[in-house]
Amino acid sequence: MEKSLDKPIADGKALTNKQTNKQTNKQTVHCLFEQSGTFKNEFIKFGFAAYDYDILNNYGQTDYQIDLFAEIENGYSGKPSIFDRIAETDLIMAFFPCTRFECQCSMNFRGDGSQMLKWDDEKKLKYDLFLFDGLSKNYKAITKMALIAIKRNFKLIIENPANKPHFLTSYWALKPKIIDKDRRLDGDRQRKPTQYWFIGFDPKQNFVMEATEYTQSRRHESLPPNSPLRSEIHPQYANRFIRRYILDGQEEETKDDQINIFDFLKGENNETDD
Repeated sequence: MEKSLDKPIADGKALTNKQTNKQTNKQTVHCLFEQSGTFKNEFIKFGFAAYDYDILNNYGQTDYQIDLFAEIENGYSGKPSIFDRIAETDLIMAFFPCTRFECQCSMNFRGDGSQMLKWDDEKKLKYDLFLFDGLSKNYKAITKMALIAIKRNFKLIIENPANKPHFLTSYWALKPKIIDKDRRLDGDRQRKPTQYWFIGFDPKQNFVMEATEYTQSRRHESLPPNSPLRSEIHPQYANRFIRRYILDGQEEETKDDQINIFDFLKGENNETDD
């Protein structure tokens, strides 16, 4: 499908956020490299205007089907891009492709991948060149995206796995501000350790008091290497992430509720002592 920066696939609304914000009075969230609608739809529940941007539309949730690598390059070079339509008050959440950064890629560089055991040295070295080209492309793109955010005072969250070794953990100047070692504790189906870089702002430290609803756990390692299930996030996890780290005011409200609970328990204890 031909890309369009003026009309999203889903509803035909204009992308120009100054117009969108004026009409809806909503803060806008731009979910980059995301097509499942998971975070987008949870943001919408909290009153945000939210959109998914990706080159694919396998879930029918992609609002802008475009080449984000090209948009990042254009934005970094000062050419017209989607970043011209983003306001400082907006939020960007980028689920950047991880296949060249995570530990499996390191194994493949060494020629230790299970599919490579019968390859000769020539084939392994040629594959190293292929991997390095992809790594270089992704590293430049994620770094340029971060520089765009810094230069334009954007609020940007970048998500990536937190397995070891991870290329960005060893060879990037920015440090993640949140490392979630077990996503199941906040209602996801997979443990899959995940790290989040926050650029232009710091994560909130709100409390989410209620228990998670049960979700059937599944092992990330048991899924096929190219399965889209590896990247899927449960809506419950997205909801709690937004409330815990992004929304304003949640912490104070929760603290008040917590004090009320403690006061109630204190009163109960006093009655028992009498």
